[in-house]
Amino acid sequence: MKSRFALKTAHRWVVKIGSALLTDNGRRLDREAIAGWVEQIAALRASGIEVVLVSSGAVAAGMQRLGLRRRPKALHELQAAAAVGQMGLVQTYESCFQRHGLHTAQVLLTREDLSDRQRYLNARSTLWTLIDLGVVPVVNENDTVANDEIRFGDNDTLAALVANLIEAELLVILTDQSGLFERDPRIHADATLVRQGRAGDPALDAMAGGSAGELGRGGMQTKLKAARLAARSGAATVIVGGREPDVLQRVGAAEEVGTLLLPAEEPMAARKRWIASHLRMRGRLVLDDGAVRVLQTSGRSLLAVGVTAVEGDFARGEMVACVAPDGREVARGLVNYSAAESRRIMGKPSDAIESILGYVDEPELIHRDNLVMS
Repeated sequence: MKSRFALKTAHRWVVKIGSALLTDNGRRLDREAIAGWVEQIAALRASGIEVVLVSSGAVAAGMQRLGLRRRPKALHELQAAAAVGQMGLVQTYESCFQRHGLHTAQVLLTREDLSDRQRYLNARSTLWTLIDLGVVPVVNENDTVANDEIRFGDNDTLAALVANLIEAELLVILTDQSGLFERDPRIHADATLVRQGRAGDPALDAMAGGSAGELGRGGMQTKLKAARLAARSGAATVIVGGREPDVLQRVGAAEEVGTLLLPAEEPMAARKRWIASHLRMRGRLVLDDGAVRVLQTSGRSLLAVGVTAVEGDFARGEMVACVAPDGREVARGLVNYSAAESRRIMGKPSDAIESILGYVDEPELIHRDNLVMS
């Protein structure tokens, strides 16, 4: 993704909306504004773009419902406010999306859900299934149970991790600022908006400035951090004012709105580099000559039928090496079945997996998108 023009081809988005926008700076849950963003998301969906919505606002909405003027500091009070606010927030989203014939699903996550590999895979599978069913997932941090040790810290970070999770091509962060400025526009009226840059550029840190307002936990620094997290899986990030007219359509049309922060690599290259260098090897799959030839010449997935032996003790989603009969590593990738399951299905065709295991997660032992040649 080299420029804004490439935004026109991004087909999977994560859209994050901040607390100040959702609650009209804490005065109330802004249902009119929410209806406007929902209408834009519905239009994106109608054009073939898949959207996952990451929504802040539960605590702020709960404060408004409970008549609290200041954000609580005690964890149990924050959790209570989030529990109350989440009800109104989800009801509002559901009613707005239903006007466009779309269903929503509430997905609450903690950092622990994305650090545990099995739960990470379960969350990914659930989100992909919801997208395939035409449902709009509404993701938020599970504030009612998260403690300081397992919380994301802000929903900008959560949105970036969701972008990694579903392999989104674009993260759009809707905020109460027009984008990233070279200087703080609240202090310097002549501050210049940064139209485009590289997410990893260290010069951006000084521009991002200080902290957030009272309602949210994030500021421009967290949005820059989120852009860098999203870039790890090849996603571009647009930081843009949520109150701009038709802002999502304008982003998709590659208009110069907000700040576009580009990744250093294309999505697939970034993902495969992450697979190759950031995960610990948990086992080995010994392949027959035919499977080795297919992987090396055709760029296809690894099927169980081409495996002759399974070594090690690994879980679904962990990294394994694929080796030739002579022991040479030919590839490595994220396996779709555990070691015990792999031993049961090795050498068998894909259409036999269900009868052997009683279920089938994926027809491939390792999908080609999760496979890196050595």
